[in-house]
Amino acid sequence: MTNNVRVRFAPSPTGPLHIGGVRTALFNYLFAKKNKGVFVLRIEDTDQNRYVDGAEHYIVDSLNWCNIPFDEGPGKDGGFGPYRQSERKHLYKEYADKLVEEGKAYYAFDTSDELGFHRKDHEAKGKTFIYNWHNRLKLKNSLSLTEGEVRAKLDAGEDHVIRFKSPQDETLHLKDIVRGDIEIDTNILDDKVLFKSDGMPTYHLANIVDDHLMAISHVIRGEEWLPSLALHQQLYDAFGWDAPEFAHLPLILKPTGKGKLSKRDGDKLGFPVFPLEWKDPKTGEISTGYKEEGYFTEAVVNFLAFLGWNPGTEQEYFTLNELVQTFELERVHKAGARFDPDKIKWFNHHYMQEHNNDELANSFVGIQPELKDVDIKYVSLVVGLIKERATFISDFWELSSFFFIAPKGYAEKAAKKAWKDDTDAIMRELASVINNTESESVEYLQTVIKEWIAKKGVGFGRVMQPLRLALVGDLKGPDLFQIMFMIGRDATVRRIELAIDSF
Repeated sequence: MTNNVRVRFAPSPTGPLHIGGVRTALFNYLFAKKNKGVFVLRIEDTDQNRYVDGAEHYIVDSLNWCNIPFDEGPGKDGGFGPYRQSERKHLYKEYADKLVEEGKAYYAFDTSDELGFHRKDHEAKGKTFIYNWHNRLKLKNSLSLTEGEVRAKLDAGEDHVIRFKSPQDETLHLKDIVRGDIEIDTNILDDKVLFKSDGMPTYHLANIVDDHLMAISHVIRGEEWLPSLALHQQLYDAFGWDAPEFAHLPLILKPTGKGKLSKRDGDKLGFPVFPLEWKDPKTGEISTGYKEEGYFTEAVVNFLAFLGWNPGTEQEYFTLNELVQTFELERVHKAGARFDPDKIKWFNHHYMQEHNNDELANSFVGIQPELKDVDIKYVSLVVGLIKERATFISDFWELSSFFFIAPKGYAEKAAKKAWKDDTDAIMRELASVINNTESESVEYLQTVIKEWIAKKGVGFGRVMQPLRLALVGDLKGPDLFQIMFMIGRDATVRRIELAIDSF
């Protein structure tokens, strides 16, 4: 691979960036960095009717949160700007006109009503209306009209579009890095509109012109754009330009594996489909994001990388740098990738263990009011004991509240199991033993209490289960001697006495 690799992520600012779009951006980023190339962000905002305020800012914030920032784009000019299509619209008309002049495109004056009539007429006959070689000479365009008629219509300012003149009786040979070789019969292609009557280019023309002018070497995009590949290749050929290499990524499927993942699936099953929280400026509806749900960036990126790609090894945990070193488009799958909400939680649990306890403790204090006056070093020690059982930082309080406050009640099922008729007497004696023991270390506490249990001749569970219930409020939690040492001798004895009074 040469050092001239330039890829682009080209979303439309019509709403929040879907997790599928993030996956596309990630694959572009990984490919660019693997080949020491450039990752470009281009905002395709030619459809102003669908433009949504805040969407572009959201896209940029999402890429930054995922640690896959663009090298060139709005605010980062690399000499190929501007990077918003709305600021480039003056460029496209000359290219459309060039194709008309060379007989590779033509003016079409058919009205919406006229085209609607043809569609309904074809439907009534069980056919599909396609505007191309087999009927274009029967329709109202510069191929069927005289030169004088065309000039008169243009001079009169009559509404018209520019259509691409798709060839007849040819076979297109297309290449795709993911799909392999593809053959298309041009007879089934329609003459797509390149320039609209409102003076704006369609996606197809603007996309090709921009990719050429921005020297894009590889177009890595979603499978939904595969039907456009034939037209795009024909446009490159028509302009006499070298086409970039194409790679169409597989769809991200619903958790059931049937159909494309949508926001509705996330709403129904309770998982985000956006990287960051999004508030709809029109409806005020708020959609949660992976960041706000407590997912780590590393978990989201690692998970997304495996949606349609694998390294060919058993390794599943990858840092971003490892992904860059390992990623190859040739290992991207053709088949759709099923979205598994449990798998991303699995990744998040793993990266929880990788995170520094002090960092996690600060985040924990930030969301838990009860901890505002607690020594952060103590919180960090607690986090180190309980994070193995956590998937999110929001799980911490349920797993650790007993390190900070005495239980306010006792789990009924656990109490029936742990507290027997003779438990009061055993616990009073244990409280006395603890009260006369200096908590020098976890090991020392463990030795003293185990020796006392052995000397008393009672079962280990007869002591430890009610002790855990007294300290925690349930039969759960990390090592019991760790808890005793952390909360201290006095708090341990008070909780035992409180449990005795309660039962």
